[in-house]
Amino acid sequence: MKNLLIASTVLLLAACAKTPNLDYDKTADFSNYKTFSWVPNASLTENVVNYQISPLTEKRVREAVNAQLEKNGMKLVDMAQADVLINYHASVDTKINTQTMNMGYNYWGVGHNTYTVTNEYDVGTLILDVVDSTSNQLVWRGAKEGRLKKKQSPQERTEVIINTVSDILSNFPPQKTDNI
Repeated sequence: MKNLLIASTVLLLAACAKTPNLDYDKTADFSNYKTFSWVPNASLTENVVNYQISPLTEKRVREAVNAQLEKNGMKLVDMAQADVLINYHASVDTKINTQTMNMGYNYWGVGHNTYTVTNEYDVGTLILDVVDSTSNQLVWRGAKEGRLKKKQSPQERTEVIINTVSDILSNFPPQKTDNI
């Protein structure tokens, strides 16, 4: 039982430590991108039915993206002057976790008991897109998923969003390497 608890804890920590999924156009010159704006019709809440993806969440994500991109050296400007446009998407999927445990012998000292527990939980994915404003082509995409927790305070929700956005944008702009 102790080994199962340790294994479950390690798996939970590994799931929380997932690095973001990134993809980008290797031919894009990211050093030319100094300014950004939002795609006019960008919306997290459109086509997402989940109480945790709300206009409040959308505001927190926008503020976190703006702050992180400015920290990365970019400046928020009007769309007409922007080098890149930012778009975002969110999705929520329900997943099922199943754990089966072997409990050894039963009360009478014979046989083998197996105990199975299943539970459902929601996983949210945040996707950030960077679009070249001149060509209107996607040049960078970052995404991260994580288990959605219920009963969080507004401060906890804000902190989770800031950390998620920071993780996603930690590799933007991508650094040129010879291995690419």
